[in-house]
Amino acid sequence: MLTFAIRRILLAIPTLIFISLVLFLLLEAAPGDPLADMPLTIPPEVREKIRLAMGLGEPWYVRYALWLNNFFITEPQHWLDSVFHTNWAEGKQRILSYQTRSPVFDTIGERLPQTLIVVGTGMLVGILIAIPIGVISAYRQYSWFDQLGTFISMIGFSIPTFVTGVVLIVIFAVWIPNDSPFWLPTIYDTTLKVTDWHSFVAQVRQMVLPATVLALYYAAQISRYMRSSMLDNLGQDYVRTARAKGLTEKVVVLVHVLRNSMIPVVTVITLLIPGVFTGAIITETIFKVNGIGQQLLLSLQGNDAPMVMTITFIFAVLIVAFNLIADLLYGLLDPRIRYD
Repeated sequence: MLTFAIRRILLAIPTLIFISLVLFLLLEAAPGDPLADMPLTIPPEVREKIRLAMGLGEPWYVRYALWLNNFFITEPQHWLDSVFHTNWAEGKQRILSYQTRSPVFDTIGERLPQTLIVVGTGMLVGILIAIPIGVISAYRQYSWFDQLGTFISMIGFSIPTFVTGVVLIVIFAVWIPNDSPFWLPTIYDTTLKVTDWHSFVAQVRQMVLPATVLALYYAAQISRYMRSSMLDNLGQDYVRTARAKGLTEKVVVLVHVLRNSMIPVVTVITLLIPGVFTGAIITETIFKVNGIGQQLLLSLQGNDAPMVMTITFIFAVLIVAFNLIADLLYGLLDPRIRYD
């Protein structure tokens, strides 16, 4: 397994470099100017100096090489300096945002906790709901529970998150009076600090709506895969053999069938996990969550290429990493899988 992991990591290096090149060229070819929002009263010579100061006067391949150096060398050195109090990155240019002229990774670090809390909670709740629903629906196929679970999952799968979010806002923030205990805030307060029970309750209340939207979205996808995989395995010969040996139905379903059925579900979950780190653009925008997804949208609107490039490339790195993790988990779930 170690040899397989090392081989996959070495293969991922040229893959990620190619992805970064494609992303850079797409942003380079995209219309828009990072100086478009600046006042028209600025003289052309001053505007040109600003452009040169932002590094836009260099050819694209020079800027791409500088970005690669900053992403893989300078930024990790700066992180090591902050942790171990060294000075490896002293005086080196970091990746700067066109909009704020502040380091991109500092902005990502400020917004990442909000994204992890809201999106991570939504995904965790979705997984905890989806797996039992998928197992029970498959074991009791065509029962009322299966029909209800299928109906709810189809709603969550087919209705966009921006519609679900607006519906929940109308129900819990418009129709319900403000003085009601069931009223929920629709704007996420990122300045709230949890210091006591009252602030903890306030934090939970403002997380309910965005986390519910995301939980319904994730649960709808995972539960359908879980149900389908369980149905495929319930009809296999090893299940009949396990029952013929006298194993209890609980052991057959929850040990043998569930373990083999988790393989395709693990693939779905590991491909969804990178979204926890890069945010949910629509949900964060609806509920004003000051997270990575909202920052990506603002950067796209402001032609902030360094910010967009960095966030999207981090997402690509996470996708490659969690694909490797999924492949390694296959061997733990199914002993028949070998990596030699």
